[in-house]
Amino acid sequence: MAHPQRAGSAASLRAMERILAARGLPVVPEDITDDPSDTNPGDRQWHIRARADYALSRWSAATPPRYRDAEATLPEVMAWADRALADNAAAGALLLTGQTGTGKTHEAYGALRKVAAGGPDRFEVITVNSADMYGRLRPSQIMGAAERELRRLSEVQYLLLDDLGTAKTSEWTEEVTYRLVNARYNRCLPTIITSNLPARDEHGPDLSDFVGARVASRLAEMVTSLVPMIGADRRRGGRAA
Repeated sequence: MAHPQRAGSAASLRAMERILAARGLPVVPEDITDDPSDTNPGDRQWHIRARADYALSRWSAATPPRYRDAEATLPEVMAWADRALADNAAAGALLLTGQTGTGKTHEAYGALRKVAAGGPDRFEVITVNSADMYGRLRPSQIMGAAERELRRLSEVQYLLLDDLGTAKTSEWTEEVTYRLVNARYNRCLPTIITSNLPARDEHGPDLSDFVGARVASRLAEMVTSLVPMIGADRRRGGRAA
């Protein structure tokens, strides 16, 4: 036997449905379904997409127009990006070496793009050419400006340091490089470095000669992916690299 209160509620609901139907109004909105909507903030995938959109906007702001179409294509580079996304502190450094125009910078920006597209919880990035970095860090008339810039580079979540080893070496550049690398080493912050110099070369200058023994020792432990890039200068063929 049906419960009197439930029977009354059901009758009232049916009466309301008849009234709405007579007026041409849908009883249930057509766009409501049992599945999570693409615009439903309660959906886990919605949050991932929202984080990815935010991270990609920050990636785009830090990326020069020439590299806005950058995509990571090398397995080692894509694997590093996946590690960074899974465990930021364990990602270590990605070091891309090779002659001018082999695509190092393109892959570096592509790696950061892949991380951003994965929807990380947090995404802060600075990208800088090493020559520009040393220019910013030289003592200036603005008291403390160089130290603030060094602290900013040392503490940002992701740092892309492009063309390390192209500036003229000196005790000052070696000391600045040591302070930067040592700070990121101690904080276990993901770092991407590109260089025209090989990581090690018994017959000629290499990256260790430029950065010095102290930095080389830390890089040896920081670098989790060393990617030597070989090939002709793509820029001479009309492509950015």
